[in-house]
Amino acid sequence: MLSELQDPNKTQVAASAAAPSPPAPPPPRNGHTDPPPHQPYRILISNDDGFQAPGIKALFDKLKPLGEVTVAAPATNQSGVGHALTFGRPMAVESWETEGSHWFAIAATPATCVRMALTSLLPQLPDVVVSGINKGENTGVVTFSSGTVSCAREAAYRDIPAIAASLEEGPQMDYAAAADFTARLLLEVRKRGLPRGTYLNVNFPALPSDQIKGVLITKQDTRPADEHYAPKAGPEGKTEYWSVYRPLTGGATGSDTWALTQGYISITPMSIDQTPSDLHKALRKWDIVKSKK
Repeated sequence: MLSELQDPNKTQVAASAAAPSPPAPPPPRNGHTDPPPHQPYRILISNDDGFQAPGIKALFDKLKPLGEVTVAAPATNQSGVGHALTFGRPMAVESWETEGSHWFAIAATPATCVRMALTSLLPQLPDVVVSGINKGENTGVVTFSSGTVSCAREAAYRDIPAIAASLEEGPQMDYAAAADFTARLLLEVRKRGLPRGTYLNVNFPALPSDQIKGVLITKQDTRPADEHYAPKAGPEGKTEYWSVYRPLTGGATGSDTWALTQGYISITPMSIDQTPSDLHKALRKWDIVKSKK
């Protein structure tokens, strides 16, 4: 498993310690992601389940033949932290080489892991960032609290194409099959590119490959998460509240949750621009905008 990837001679440094010179700002992108001739295709892998999770190992195994792979992932499980950033304290970084690839285990949130890699750890910016494969789906508004998705979003901030991949929990979870599809999708992204500030959120049903119905391009489900908080008696008579969460199923036809429920692989295009164009236009007609100071 991933513990076998660690080199006994791995090094540990602090984030504030000397590190490679920050990579140069990314050149203007026209949607095409191929590197210049004779330059390897640079792939950065991250996740929120931690560097020892089976999903990241499966992804690494499938992507390493496609280019120069670097892994920068949390040292511990960081599921559900969303796009939170680590700051105000030093961040330990362990690094080692395995199978010709550089690995970093970082004591930080997923988004910080990617940000640190892009700004402070890598000598050159990657051509693509791939996050996952997450244990559990990330559909609907859960994408806002997903560390897996935050890794892809962090890359999109810098106009680097990115993919977030998640696998529905279940007895028939197949990380290898999900990783194989993600690798093929990566080749498509490399060939066609992605628009600036966008990324792909991919979700796999927990089904054998021969039972998956196909691939659908979907929209984000906008229903609220199915979560409430149950009270329990705590120490010293204090009441404690515990999260009770259930993944959504069904939903509107064509949504990511609906597609997953129906047994399809869902690919949802996402953007860092959260400004609704129709509302932006409508607000200009409001009286408070037109009124004099």
